[in-house]
Amino acid sequence: MKLSDYTYNLPENLIADQPPTIRGTSRLLVLSRENGAILDSNYSDISDYLNPGDLLILNKTKVIKARLRAFKKTGVEREIVVLEKHSFDNNWYLHKILYRRKLSIGDELTVGDATLIIEDILGDGIAMVRSDYDLLELTEAYGEVPLPPYMHRDATPLDIERYQTIWAEEKGSVAAPTASLNMTDKILKKIIDKGVYVVYLTLHVGLGTFLPIRTDNVEDHHMHQEYFEIPKGTVEAIQMAKANGNRVIALGTTVARTLEYAHELVKQSPIDISGEADIFIYPGYVFKTIDGLLTNYHAPKSTVLMLTAAFAGWDRLLPAYNHAVEQKYHFFSYGDSMLIL
Repeated sequence: MKLSDYTYNLPENLIADQPPTIRGTSRLLVLSRENGAILDSNYSDISDYLNPGDLLILNKTKVIKARLRAFKKTGVEREIVVLEKHSFDNNWYLHKILYRRKLSIGDELTVGDATLIIEDILGDGIAMVRSDYDLLELTEAYGEVPLPPYMHRDATPLDIERYQTIWAEEKGSVAAPTASLNMTDKILKKIIDKGVYVVYLTLHVGLGTFLPIRTDNVEDHHMHQEYFEIPKGTVEAIQMAKANGNRVIALGTTVARTLEYAHELVKQSPIDISGEADIFIYPGYVFKTIDGLLTNYHAPKSTVLMLTAAFAGWDRLLPAYNHAVEQKYHFFSYGDSMLIL
């Protein structure tokens, strides 16, 4: 399977580099998995396409202000990104960072009153740093929202609010679960009032968001791990939905890959589940848990585009993307959405 097959033509002017003026006013394309039918709609009308008894699952991760401007002893600035929370490296005094430009073992960096020492260079622009200050607290005090590089701009105070879901709770992500950025309390209330059940899980979106697929042979790509937690109540809700023949709908690819990674555990006696998901979903994969996917538009040749193609079928998804381009939908994190059922 070739990565180069999973692309499309995207005019640069359709890439959203600012959030909609009012959250929840985005457009929505509804795509049928069964026959490829395309319907243009509005995000605020999502409830029209859901049924009583459906289960909608949301990711309650919270994006940390992970981008820091650090300075070497010479005064030279280095931009670093404190990486996501994991179960195995939840030590915010010794933690991984993503860096730009040259750093070496032993380099000393300062951020505010904090001192960071480069302990190890791990490759792919990743280093291990030791800090005399809690890095999670440091990002809150001095950090900036880690906007995706394609936005080509610095974060603003508005991004602190808008590059975050309205229910964000568990600190640990370095990128937003972007399909959720359009959701509002009002839209969520309409969904619940229709009889749709809403539950939560957590997946801390991490390094994989920044790493491209570097091989054209898809099977050779290795996904980075991301830490997840699925509460017992969510497991019970999934089991009940399946037993009653109702649909399980993932709000975003982060929820989709968490549920698909943990599908065997979700079938067992309900308990709190946690782990490190490294599942790479691409066309040919048979979905085990989700029956619907609400997601944003993804970059060509990306892992999230391939997951979406696996769910919808590339022969269905590509015409939908081309339609969205023709109709001038907005793409990527701050863009419009697609509901695949």
